[in-house]
Amino acid sequence: MQKKILKENLTKVKSLSCDLRNGKEFPRSPRALLAGYVLAARIVDKCRAVLSGWQGEYESNCPVDQIWLKFTGIDYGSFRAFVATGANDEEISSWIIAHAKKRTRADIVTWNNKQRETRLSDLSPQLQEFLEDYIQQFLPHDSIVYRWFDVYDLEEGRM
Repeated sequence: MQKKILKENLTKVKSLSCDLRNGKEFPRSPRALLAGYVLAARIVDKCRAVLSGWQGEYESNCPVDQIWLKFTGIDYGSFRAFVATGANDEEISSWIIAHAKKRTRADIVTWNNKQRETRLSDLSPQLQEFLEDYIQQFLPHDSIVYRWFDVYDLEEGRM
């Protein structure tokens, strides 16, 4: 069923997708908001790229994505299936609001701020170990990383 949905809507998905294969386009910053959540816009961009076959080194449903999925209570398979319909950001935003665990705006803002302020030392040991090597390999050597989101924004040229 999911392959049929994607096949029928692949042109639309591709028209909304970033081509992450060439290093010239990147998913949105983890700081960018969609449906009121940080990480959500980036996750949509990566999902569309995977559906289009344009993901390059990026993964969809990775451990970072799982942080947002866990907080919202959204099932990745259902999310991916909806993105595969060719929905635009506004439609995806409405879908997220309808399917996310019901929380107060204050709870969401607090969670967003916690994510924005998360230091590398606050991450799980596995993510810290991964990022220790990743930073050395992919970020400019004079980069100073204070926050988790800085890794992505530095690598992708937003900082």
